[in-house]
Amino acid sequence: MSKPLKDIVYKVSLVSTKGSMDVPIASIAFDSRAVREGAVFVAIPGTQVDGHAFIDNALDKGASAIVCEHLPEKLREGITYVQVINAARSLGLMAANFYGNPSEKITLVAVTGTNGKTTTVTLLHQLFSELGYATGLLSTVENRIKDQVLAASHTTPDVVAINELLVKMLENGCTHCFMEASSHAIVQERTAGLKFAGALFTNISHDHLDYHGTFDSYIKAKKKLFDELPKDGFALINADDKRGRVMLQNCRARPFTFGLKYPADFKAKILANSLHGLELDFEGKQVWFRLIGEFNAYNLLGVLGVALLLDEEEEEVLRQLSKLKGAIGRFDQVVYGGITAIIDYAHTPDALENVLKTIQKLRTGGETLVTLVGCGGNRDRSKRPLMAKIACNLSDRVIFTSDNPRDEDPMEIIREMEAGINPVDQKKTLSLADRRSAIKTACSLAKKGDILLIAGKGHETYQEIQGVKHPFDDKKVVKEFLEMLHKE
Repeated sequence: MSKPLKDIVYKVSLVSTKGSMDVPIASIAFDSRAVREGAVFVAIPGTQVDGHAFIDNALDKGASAIVCEHLPEKLREGITYVQVINAARSLGLMAANFYGNPSEKITLVAVTGTNGKTTTVTLLHQLFSELGYATGLLSTVENRIKDQVLAASHTTPDVVAINELLVKMLENGCTHCFMEASSHAIVQERTAGLKFAGALFTNISHDHLDYHGTFDSYIKAKKKLFDELPKDGFALINADDKRGRVMLQNCRARPFTFGLKYPADFKAKILANSLHGLELDFEGKQVWFRLIGEFNAYNLLGVLGVALLLDEEEEEVLRQLSKLKGAIGRFDQVVYGGITAIIDYAHTPDALENVLKTIQKLRTGGETLVTLVGCGGNRDRSKRPLMAKIACNLSDRVIFTSDNPRDEDPMEIIREMEAGINPVDQKKTLSLADRRSAIKTACSLAKKGDILLIAGKGHETYQEIQGVKHPFDDKKVVKEFLEMLHKE
C-alpha cells in the first residue's frame, strides 16, 4: 500500500515544503529504526531524545520524505522535506490519512481519568460483546480484536499503531472499540486525528506529576481530550468529582453526567456492598453485580451511561452487566484457608485509599488487615510518603516493599515512603525490599478470617529492575505461599 505524500499531509499545518509532494509513501515511521524503503519519517522532539537528530539515519535506511519542525542545514537531493508546526500532532493526522481514517468507520469511545480506566473499558468491551457486537479493546492490560488477545505495553499505543489496530478491527468486522486515553498519550498527541463517538471521564487525583509538573497541567491534559471531541459526540463525566465539570468547559460535544451523590443524568444508589458483590438501585431497578466496592459502582454507572448514549436498551444492558467480572488485577481475589487476599493495581494515593476504604466497609470485625505496598522507581516521588501514610492509617499491619524499582535503589524508595508515617505507626510496619519475601511474610502473618491487600502491580506479570523485566505475578505468588503456609 502506498499513497502520495500530499494526501497523507491533508489537514496538517504546514510551514514550508521542499521537493515533490507527489512522492509515493509506503509507510510512516517516527522511530528511525523502523524506517523502511519508501517511508516518510516524522521527526518528533521528545522529552529524552529529539527525532531531528535521527533524520540522516532515516534517510540512510531509505526514507523518501521527512516531516519535521526544523529543516536540516543540508537537504539531500531527491528527498521531500515538509516543515510543520507540531510534528507529534502531524503524525496523528498523517497516520489517520494513511490508513483511510478508520476511526470514522468504527464507534470509538475513549475513557480517561486517574483511576478506573482499565476496568471501565474492559467492562465496555465485555458488555458490547455480550450484546452481540464485534468489539475491539485498547487497554493497559491487553488489546483485543474480538476474542483475540494482543499484548499491551502502554496505556495508549502510539498513534500509528492505533490506526493499524483499528484497520485490523474493521477487517475483522468490529463495529465498536473502547480505549484508554492516558494523560501522557493525550499530551503526546497519540489521540490526534482520531474521531471519537464520545469520551468518559472517571475521576482525577494525584498522579504522574513527575511528567506533567503540576496538578493543573495534569488536569489540562485530561481536558484536552474533551476539547477536541466533535459536536455530534458525547462527553460523559463523573458529577461527583469536583473537577469533572472542568472537562465540559469549551467542549463542543453533548454533555452528560453520572454519579451516586449529586444530581446526574445517570444516577444510582448503593443498597448493599460486600466481598461478594454490589447491589445498586437505578431509579427503581435493583440489580446485583459481581463487582465489589463503591469505586466499581462508579465504573458500572459510567459503562451504563456510555451504553445508553450509544442507543442500547437499558434493561438488557443491566442484565448483561450483572454477569460481568471486570478487569484482571482490579480487586482480584484469592481465597485459601479462610484468608482473603486481594490483588489490586492501586498505585496512586487515591486508588490505594479507595481500595482500603472499600475493604474497611466490607470488614465484619475481628479480622486483621495486612497491606503490602510499594512505589515505582523513576516516577512521581511526591506520592511515596502519601501512600505510606494512607496504608498505615487504614491497615492493621503494613509491609513496605518494591514495586517496579526500575533504575532506583529499592531501599531508597522505601525510605522515602517511611518518611510519611507517624512515629506511633512504626511498630505496625515492616520493610522488605524483595517483593517475593515480602509477600511470603504477609501470608505468614495472616490467620483464618484475615484480609491481605497486595497493592501496586495488579495485572502486571513482571517486575522491572535496572532495565530488565523479570517474571513476577502477584496473584500466582500469593496463591503459592497461601497454599504452602496454610494447608487446608
